Amino acid sequence: MTTESDPAYPAHWEADVVLRDGGTARIRPITTEDAARLVSFYEQVSDESKYYRFFAPYPRLSDRDVHRFTHHDYVDRVGLAATIGGEFIGTVRYDRIGADGRSATGPSDEAEVAFLVQDAHQGRGVASALLEHIGAVARERGIRRFAAEVLPANTKMIKVFTDAGYEQKRSFEDGSVHLTLGIEPTAESLAVQRAREQRAEARSVQRLLAPGSVAVIGVSRSGAGVGAAALRNLRDSGFHGHLYAVNEAVTRDLVDGVRAYRTVGAIGAPVDLAVIAVPADRVPEAVAACGDHGVQGLVVLSAGYGESGPAGLDRQRELVRQVRSYGMRLIGPNAFGVINTAPDVELNASLTPAPMPMRGRIGLFTQSGAIGIALLSALLRRGEGLSSFVSAGNRADVSGNDILQYWYEDDSTDVALLYLETLGNPRKFTRLARRTAAEKPVVVVRGGRHTPAGHVVPGTRLPDATVSALLRQAGVIRVDTVTELVDVGLLLAAQPLPAGPRIAILGNSESLGVLTYDACLAQGLSPLPPLDLTTAASPADFRTALAAALASDDCDAVIVTAIPWVSEHAPADDLAGALRDAVAEVPGKPVAVVHVELGELVEALSAVRGTPRPSAPAPPREEPASAPFQPPAGRAEDLPGGTRIPAYPAGERAVKAVAEAVRYGQWRRGLADSGSVPGYEDIDEAGAAGQLAGLLADTPAGTVLTLGEWEARELLGRYGIRVLTTLPAPSADAAVRAAAILGYPVALKTTAPHLRHRADLGGVRLDLTGEAELRRSYEELGQALGKPAELQPVVQAMVPRGVDTVVRSVIDPGAGAVLSFGLAGVPSELLGDTAHRLVPATDRDVATLIRSIRAAPLLFGWRGSSPVDTPALEELLLRLSRLVDDHPEVIGVSLEPVVVAAEGLSVLSAAVRVAHAPARGDLGPRTLPSY
Repeated sequence: MTTESDPAYPAHWEADVVLRDGGTARIRPITTEDAARLVSFYEQVSDESKYYRFFAPYPRLSDRDVHRFTHHDYVDRVGLAATIGGEFIGTVRYDRIGADGRSATGPSDEAEVAFLVQDAHQGRGVASALLEHIGAVARERGIRRFAAEVLPANTKMIKVFTDAGYEQKRSFEDGSVHLTLGIEPTAESLAVQRAREQRAEARSVQRLLAPGSVAVIGVSRSGAGVGAAALRNLRDSGFHGHLYAVNEAVTRDLVDGVRAYRTVGAIGAPVDLAVIAVPADRVPEAVAACGDHGVQGLVVLSAGYGESGPAGLDRQRELVRQVRSYGMRLIGPNAFGVINTAPDVELNASLTPAPMPMRGRIGLFTQSGAIGIALLSALLRRGEGLSSFVSAGNRADVSGNDILQYWYEDDSTDVALLYLETLGNPRKFTRLARRTAAEKPVVVVRGGRHTPAGHVVPGTRLPDATVSALLRQAGVIRVDTVTELVDVGLLLAAQPLPAGPRIAILGNSESLGVLTYDACLAQGLSPLPPLDLTTAASPADFRTALAAALASDDCDAVIVTAIPWVSEHAPADDLAGALRDAVAEVPGKPVAVVHVELGELVEALSAVRGTPRPSAPAPPREEPASAPFQPPAGRAEDLPGGTRIPAYPAGERAVKAVAEAVRYGQWRRGLADSGSVPGYEDIDEAGAAGQLAGLLADTPAGTVLTLGEWEARELLGRYGIRVLTTLPAPSADAAVRAAAILGYPVALKTTAPHLRHRADLGGVRLDLTGEAELRRSYEELGQALGKPAELQPVVQAMVPRGVDTVVRSVIDPGAGAVLSFGLAGVPSELLGDTAHRLVPATDRDVATLIRSIRAAPLLFGWRGSSPVDTPALEELLLRLSRLVDDHPEVIGVSLEPVVVAAEGLSVLSAAVRVAHAPARGDLGPRTLPSY
């Protein structure tokens, strides 16, 4: 334990947080070196705020006060500060107190807490963030309650406490409000914390995507290079805010028609966003200039960071620290840029060589600039627009999680498309994705199977198919290629969700219809027999057939196939109009078109969306471009409406898109009954926590401890998981004694690592009914497989026959806590027939889990066999999920085999691995990923 005489600095308490307005601050312990900062901070606090803090006029801090507020033992007395630019903007401290209200030491579990926030920063959520972090620190130090005295007039601070969601008591004594808060997390406090996190992170992205002014730093005078390209795109997009060019060698007022300055500081107006395009060694200077000028966010296009090796990764870490020290957020480095097509913004701060995308309903996030170019070009070719685009490069700060927070509440985005190389914070990603997917589709393509250069987040050890299953559990549509990402996104943005898997197929090519039919079967859909309209079919015939299919109660979606007509004219416009008319006549079901060499049909079907917005003309060089851009008179703020029908050049691609929409629709409908996590009354959570604390008391941090048999049995037993008794049998006589204790019939097994769970090698003898049979089997094992010291034989009582299964849970670095299930044996292992769910699992999750493996029929009476007790199996899975979720110290559990009989089940063997839990996690206080 840290004491005042040995004040080991708790570095793990340091954290960067996003505040309510989207800016950032750093929270860290106050040290003895902070005396000058504390005095300066206090001098900038108003007399009223000082009065609220000390209940009396208190114009300045005495030397004794400064010493007291900067000297802590980090156990019974702790102080935290919120800082921006290294200066304090808010402080919080607690002092442990006893029952008499006086200072105390452990084991007292109550502390008095007090806050002070600089007036200029009040209303930004500083106190709320400090409360979350001081609460986490206090819990770590064994404190369970906070007490606070607040003047009745200090309504802001009272609201901080009452809105936190903690259990609390409130009374009025001696002219002040006395508050007592239980600081153990509750469902309400967690909901409050996550709601604040969502608003803050969404606001931080909004500040980057909708700035009122932009400065491009690193614009060459020649017009060549990255900075000049970004400036031209900003200028030509018709950006509605103020635009500035920055070049330290500039000699004229205008660069490419844009007002130019030597430094950011020379701009005599606020700058909301800076786009940095200077060499990596000059970026720190540019960041410092932006921070000093009050810039809110940065897009760093410069390369030479994590993607370039260890030295670049160190440079990247320092960049993040520097940016956050000024309260800014960062997209990049090595970024491709950002786009926002909102009519009141029209921002193109990117390097895209293509024209500014049309306004649309798709949000797009990528880590790779090259993939960003490919996706933007593909959407442009297909006539689809965007709401926003972010290409984050090395994703050192702003990540896909932040963008999901923004898209969740963005009314302009109906579909979220993400190209990811890692999942970042996997538990947070799946939580945010599940919440977002409940409102709008989230489609993801993962481009990396291993950790890419420039990313400090570890990759997953799970097979790719497993990652897909886990993402699907969270409602994420996982696709394999960027082509599929566009295909699925187009359908979801343009068409309603199908109500089921029944697919009608119609068209003027029998062969194309059959191919589409086969593709539907391969995707698990239920296609109806294709309707062949023959090659003589006219657009009117297509309209009639499509309208009839849409009106039928026998189908949930329609795929139209079309090949060129043998005629002198190209009726693509007529066919597109006919299809749109049919959809307008009978709306409510999705329609996709498969075409062969009918590129003009794609254009005709997408033309209903309108034509690309006219680019804003470049401002005349004699006029400064720093004035807000005014759109041309009569320009529509929204594209023309109409029915949008996506078209695909192959049946397999259209069917894949429809199948993903079907599965997503099924997931959305299942949200109404998403299940619950049962609360079993016999679970001893406190006892398990105590046992784990004792086991890990002398275990160094980072060390994994494998529990012994009896320790594992005891821990699992606290969660109602009973493991069959196993007695060692180092000799035949010991085996006989063990059988006498357990009672016949018994099983004799080898437990040597190379034979464990390998019944196919002959290391198991079952149904031994007496001593003679047991001794004979013992001798046979020795003769066949080796000496007892090598085989490590054990004896167990026989259990009812059933299906042998395997239940596991593991903490995966790329997916979080995962619950796994499969049948025991070589075939299942060889074929990878294992299913997975994220922890915590609900009763609905485990019910689908055991039914999702290919060998599941063996559990339900396959070929006349007796069905097994699947409710007992589901309960076992739920109890294991609870154990892992309640105690992050449990990093791995393997129950193998679990014999599921017609009534009940038996866990024959268990292995448990534990380690110290991370200090921070998705359930801890809000914090940005740290380097």
